[in-house]
Amino acid sequence: MRKSGWDKFQFFYLTQKEYFTIAFLNRIYFLSKINPNMKFLFSILLLVFVTFLQAQTKVKLPSFGQVSKAELQMKECGFDITAGAMVLFDEAESYLDINFYNNQIPMLQQTQHHTRIKIFNKKEFDKANIKIRYRNDPSISIKKLNAQTYNIDAGGNIVITKVEKSSIYDKQINKRFAEKTFAFADVKEGSIIEYEYIVAGESEGNWFFQNSIPVEYSRFIVNFPKEVSIAATPYCSLPLQQANNSKNNSSDTWYSMEKIPAFVNEPFMTTPLDYMQRLDLHITGFSVPGRPYKNLLSTWPEIIKELVEDEDFGKQLKKDIPRTADLDKLLENVSNDLQKMKIIHQYVRSNMKWNERENIWALDGVKKAWKDKVGTSGEINLILINLLKDANLNVKPILVSTRENGIVNTSMAGYDQFNKVMAYVEINGSHYVLDATETETPSHLIPLSVMASEGLIISKPDKFEWGWNVLWDDKAKYSKAAYLNIEITENGNISGTANVVSNGYEKIDDLKILKKGKDKLLESLRDDPKITIDSLMLTNVEIDTLPLVEEFNFTLPVNNSAGYNYFSINHFVGFKKNPFISDERKTEIFYGAKQEYSISAQINIPKEYVFEDLPKNVKMIMPDTSILFKRIIERGDNNLTVHLSVQINNPIYGVDGYEDIKQFFKKMYELLNEKFVFKKK
Repeated sequence: MRKSGWDKFQFFYLTQKEYFTIAFLNRIYFLSKINPNMKFLFSILLLVFVTFLQAQTKVKLPSFGQVSKAELQMKECGFDITAGAMVLFDEAESYLDINFYNNQIPMLQQTQHHTRIKIFNKKEFDKANIKIRYRNDPSISIKKLNAQTYNIDAGGNIVITKVEKSSIYDKQINKRFAEKTFAFADVKEGSIIEYEYIVAGESEGNWFFQNSIPVEYSRFIVNFPKEVSIAATPYCSLPLQQANNSKNNSSDTWYSMEKIPAFVNEPFMTTPLDYMQRLDLHITGFSVPGRPYKNLLSTWPEIIKELVEDEDFGKQLKKDIPRTADLDKLLENVSNDLQKMKIIHQYVRSNMKWNERENIWALDGVKKAWKDKVGTSGEINLILINLLKDANLNVKPILVSTRENGIVNTSMAGYDQFNKVMAYVEINGSHYVLDATETETPSHLIPLSVMASEGLIISKPDKFEWGWNVLWDDKAKYSKAAYLNIEITENGNISGTANVVSNGYEKIDDLKILKKGKDKLLESLRDDPKITIDSLMLTNVEIDTLPLVEEFNFTLPVNNSAGYNYFSINHFVGFKKNPFISDERKTEIFYGAKQEYSISAQINIPKEYVFEDLPKNVKMIMPDTSILFKRIIERGDNNLTVHLSVQINNPIYGVDGYEDIKQFFKKMYELLNEKFVFKKK
């Protein structure tokens, strides 16, 4: 890290080049563990995430309530005419003071927020529903909350509708977090909504410049005394302005962006949190005359020690959970550790109901959750770990950040980056990651939500058993194969039978659909509105070591034109629509696991018909050999045998390789959907 030259303010920061050099090396190291051939794919990170820091004068924003007719008369966003709403401005200022009362040095913190949003059409009315999350701590509160809607009436007057205090609600999310919620009234097309509030007792830890709608102007200000040191890390690829204003005893620094496009979700990305324009801040320490410098940065061993001793985490693993007679009976005479693990894993997830809350804590205690048979993900998985330990298995908690929660910054220690704890079991040199809230994933598969990520093993630091582990299994993959027997009838229809075999993560996906009803599974198989499916039979639904087999009959009209008949066999494996058609891509392609798909078809036509020139046999491979497509066709007198296969061998692809992937998928989908043509002799 490099210290700035500011006289009044100790402000440490990583330049964007420095930060992403470190991030790049960490990413390369992580990915090389998954696949050594992937190293070159991510060099673009150093080029994509380049921040342009430009000095600026501080723009004066209008005060709360100062809304102009010009703003209300706006019909569209000037830099995105397709937007249904836009943020006119979004600002926050974090303050921190040091109190020397009673020879102590407590830090008094608060963050002041002010946001104004323009609504253009009804599709964005949901932007008028506001949720403000904050830590559930007696020292933290939301105060001075004001919110109102602005409209223009028929006479051209500005009409203000205030959000009444009685319409603002506090909601306990869990023991550690609460939420203040409210909805704006009288929202119409053309309305402006505005709100301001102060978070007392806490300074902002990060700031998102970008939103799901365009942002005209976004600014974050840090206003700390000279004794305090903070670290600021920008995650930005768009121009970022920054300036500083020193005062007698403090200094404020502001960061701003203008005309920020809406963040657009792309197919097969992790989470917007990994890619949105943002700034992360951390208080690193403080220094006052006559006292030693106080370092507030924690190390991972310190975080782990704190967790091991925490009443809601480590101490819960020492609780005596009453064993039930039915679990004891299941474990009776079982000496194989792998079988013990599977029995306990299945028992916990069959007998505990997840309340859909993700965290790493047993907030109400594992004994209460076990008694009530319901709990958070933390409570359920700490129960699982407890029971596995009780069965003398080598198990430890592992903290993870799921795909939706974002990538962990391993260089900045803090348990708040994780949203789940799971069980990490070692048996005969093999490792297993268990999540008892995930009812479809078998014990031998790493949950897809954390596959191709890193987890932090929690164990006493002095035992040197803690540390980062790459969660990756080279054998685990998405796998689906369709076996089709097709008869072309004389009236011009396809009548066929299909066996669709799903394995690995594809089986899990199908089971999740099946959980919603058999009709939902049928609907997912029916990838063409003209297809009719009946007589669906399922095999191996309950046997997690065997693939799911879906057998059914199907019919489909054959297309015809000028005496020619044609059809495609690209059905039932999920490759109907090319996901990579955009000209450019801003995020990595994240599959999370390897993939194998195939379609094998035996096709028979009536004797009075003959196939025209058939598509050619073809093999297509990416330059790095990571994606392979093959088509093999064998022709008989009135029949064809066709085999199509797709292999994707990397779980992640960098932005720099998108053009190659886009061109490959374009050609591959043309080949997948190429028609087979036949006519009368």
